[in-house]
Amino acid sequence: MAERRATSTYDELLDLLQRSGAGFELIDHEPMGTTEVVSAMRGHPAAHAAKALMLVVKLDRKARKYVLAVVPGDRRVDLDAVRRFYAARYAGVCETETAERLAGTASGTILPFALDPQVELIADPSVLAQPRLYFNAARLDRSVRMATDDYARIARPVVHPIATGGPA
Repeated sequence: MAERRATSTYDELLDLLQRSGAGFELIDHEPMGTTEVVSAMRGHPAAHAAKALMLVVKLDRKARKYVLAVVPGDRRVDLDAVRRFYAARYAGVCETETAERLAGTASGTILPFALDPQVELIADPSVLAQPRLYFNAARLDRSVRMATDDYARIARPVVHPIATGGPA
């Protein structure tokens, strides 16, 4: 995976949160990229985790855009809802190589922030309903806990229902 910038995505995240005055804590844990397992390790319900998935949205035969979809950890991204939102002909999961290049980190550690200007961020409203959010900090062995209000203020996602499946 090639990095987009000279600094690591982890360092870029910490810099962004500190510069933005976010209240956050770092949580060290065993390396894990599965939301349900790492949520249990961090001691919170999976619904409080921000699960991020890089998508490709094909608007027509030639035009496409990249979308970072964020849903609660106990839900899945409703690709049809994303497709309808963008009035697109197709919405699907990005190839791993493209997702990692755009996110600046490996699959399983993708942040719920769109750090690449080519990527549009969309979050399900239920993500913003929790008082605190948890997510991997661009590393499998460290996570961030932060106030949801700070996340919304810093990330400025488009908010639209894109989650499917009820809470586990």
